[in-house]
Amino acid sequence: MTTLGDLVLDVIVRLDDALVPGDDRPATTRAGAGGQAANVAAWVVETGGTGRFVGKRGSGTAGELVARELSARGVEVCGPVAGHTGVVVSIAAAGERTMASDRGSAAELTSAELEPAWFDCDVLHLSGYSLHREPIASASARAAELARGRGARLSVDLSSWTGIDDAFRERVRALEPDLVFAGERERQVFGPLDTSWIVKRGGEGVVVDGRKYAALETDVVDTTGAGDAFAAGYLVGGVRRGLEAAARCVARLGAMP
Repeated sequence: MTTLGDLVLDVIVRLDDALVPGDDRPATTRAGAGGQAANVAAWVVETGGTGRFVGKRGSGTAGELVARELSARGVEVCGPVAGHTGVVVSIAAAGERTMASDRGSAAELTSAELEPAWFDCDVLHLSGYSLHREPIASASARAAELARGRGARLSVDLSSWTGIDDAFRERVRALEPDLVFAGERERQVFGPLDTSWIVKRGGEGVVVDGRKYAALETDVVDTTGAGDAFAAGYLVGGVRRGLEAAARCVARLGAMP
């Protein structure tokens, strides 16, 4: 499977109590490779599949660090190296997750920088963040064309309800994805689309084409990346494997396996 999107430095901050403006709070932190497409690729490998990540990353120390970590997880890392690597800070507190994102050069990926061989796969999974702006949106469309030319299915994760506007809807509909992953609010905000819907409901599980599946019992430490883990497991082996991956993800700090 190939994923296309962001590979960033992910900084996870877990708080037992809320932040206090102008003061300090103890925290548990983790820093490492992240980004929705990178997370999915890593979990694909972890759940028994073959994962390839495509995206643009920076040439500095952070870019080298995240590429090395993702490669060490068994993912083939592809794409140009230029500009600076993005950083995403995710703050987990009281069961909620809040993020501040700098995508770096990831959104500057162009169609001309794609190699057709990268999209020789059974599934191409596109992060919705890759459809928010140009030039990566056009690169995503070209990647879908290349993958479908090799018989691949296309899946899209809507990623964030705040990024859904008319331009985003038009891009997704033009792709005609075979399946779409979305949170409940993302599904509601997006509106109609004739496809297979997989709606992620957090601790309440998922809804796949109208059928509900309960989440598996686990000790919740950090919900960051649970949806990415589920998507990977689902694409590799169906609902059960997706739920197992999500349960493993939330039982530890961070989005990677």
